[in-house]
Amino acid sequence: MLIRIDPSRETPLWEQIAASMRSSIAAGRLGAGDRLPSAREVAASLDLNLHTVLRAYQQLRDEGLVDLRRGRGAVVTDAASALRELHDDVRALAARARRRGITPGALASLLADAETHGGADDLSDSSEETS
Repeated sequence: MLIRIDPSRETPLWEQIAASMRSSIAAGRLGAGDRLPSAREVAASLDLNLHTVLRAYQQLRDEGLVDLRRGRGAVVTDAASALRELHDDVRALAARARRRGITPGALASLLADAETHGGADDLSDSSEETS
């Protein structure tokens, strides 16, 4: 598994690790039931502190994407399939925003606002049939 980080970026390393793994899940490179490398292995391969990697794994757990169990390690949950289903939609939305000159920050704010104000729950999923 390839994990990409850039120590020169302002984004904390643990967030970069979590984002890299989240991206692998969304792209289908990791699926439900797949085991992530041990935190020790990741820390050693990236020459990072173990706690940095553990924080990334805890973030993924808090998002429901990973289940952490003693002796079993970190395992991708069934939530991976939902993330993967949205992956293409999000990429298309980002491309559409880019064509209209909307910055990634503005798009992120729109998404956060939609989540905060609960508007998304009021809309039916376009893949579901309505009567």
